[in-house]
Amino acid sequence: MHSTFVDTEIASQPETWRRAAALLPDVASRLPQAGERVAVVGCGTSWFIAMSYAVLREQAGHGVTDAFAGSEFPRTRDYDRVVAISRSGTTTEIVELLSGLATPSVLITAVPDSPAASAASDTVAMPFADERSVVQTRFATSTLSLLRAQLGADIEALAREAEAALDIPLDDLLTADQCTFVGLGWAVGLTYEAALKTREAAQFWSESYPAMDYRHGPIAIAQPGRLVWTLGPAPVGLADEVATTGARFVEHELDAQAALVVAQRFAVGLAKSRGLDPDNPRSLTRSVILA
Repeated sequence: MHSTFVDTEIASQPETWRRAAALLPDVASRLPQAGERVAVVGCGTSWFIAMSYAVLREQAGHGVTDAFAGSEFPRTRDYDRVVAISRSGTTTEIVELLSGLATPSVLITAVPDSPAASAASDTVAMPFADERSVVQTRFATSTLSLLRAQLGADIEALAREAEAALDIPLDDLLTADQCTFVGLGWAVGLTYEAALKTREAAQFWSESYPAMDYRHGPIAIAQPGRLVWTLGPAPVGLADEVATTGARFVEHELDAQAALVVAQRFAVGLAKSRGLDPDNPRSLTRSVILA
């Protein structure tokens, strides 16, 4: 199948990560400050990015950070700031949440003149990370790059890892009939995102779990012809346990965010191998707008 928009968007990520990090001096005051109690909200992919950032922010000692799906934000809790992530700025749950929120909020979006931007207290716009494909890749990872930069991560080194991820061969993985993504700590949110990408783009059976919890039941579906794929380091002994099932254990020595790039490419490769258009997945649109 011919190259798609999402191929180009995946390949552009090292550069969009660098551009996102370069925004930091201009937008740092709009982002959560050390010591603030923060909630991060999003829907779908954006929610999974929120999960990863929440763990990273707490690990960095910047303060309590919770992540919620946009529809599940607990309005009875007190926060100093709400961070909303929305590529289009039109997602119904995010627009409605920001419109009724008394807490200071900041929207991270690709579309600065969107309804959610009008409802938020502040906006951080990244139009260079916007996408034509319905399947979201570079906007989400560029958002995480910006947020990680504020926490002190070396985004240049991360971008170089992403460049390496673009060259990892995948053909021998595309014959699998099932994949389970696993990870630890902040990578758990990225495993949910990896599994979502394969479901969206390729209508493929994929699951995701915290790597330690994978042993507590989900390992029962592992068998020959299936993959168990870790983003970031795996618990000691897990690869050996997977090997006894006959499933293939997949691991790349990359930061979990860079490893997600490999999983994105896997999703697109699966879609093409099945004769599907990964830019326009079945039953999906760029943004969920409810009547």
